[in-house]
Amino acid sequence: MPGGRGHRWRWRGCSRRMVRFLDPALLLLLHRGRAHGYTLLEQLAEFGLENLNPSVIYRALRDMEDRGWVTSTWDEEQTQGPPRRVYSITAAGDDALAQWVQDLEETRDLINYFMAAYEQHMEEGEGEHH
Repeated sequence: MPGGRGHRWRWRGCSRRMVRFLDPALLLLLHRGRAHGYTLLEQLAEFGLENLNPSVIYRALRDMEDRGWVTSTWDEEQTQGPPRRVYSITAAGDDALAQWVQDLEETRDLINYFMAAYEQHMEEGEGEHH
């Protein structure tokens, strides 16, 4: 699967498995820079998370704030309407993101091993289900 900067992942829907990917995706977006919740909601499409209910995003941000991974402040100057929260990643959020990256790398290695074993099995053509 191609991936890279500017690539937009396409998923058939937002499964529970993908929702588990929400925290690291939000942390990475905030690592890039401070953002309003609605901006983050739009940017999540880059990771195939465009169909999430906004309440799921705000609940995740609130949970991450409770964990100390992000902070928020009220932006009263950069908005024409009511003040909006601006989210920023913290040092603890940086650490959490690094741990997520390590876990994802290990998962990728396991998936690569599994796929290679499957492909080898299919090439050998042994077993009754080919």
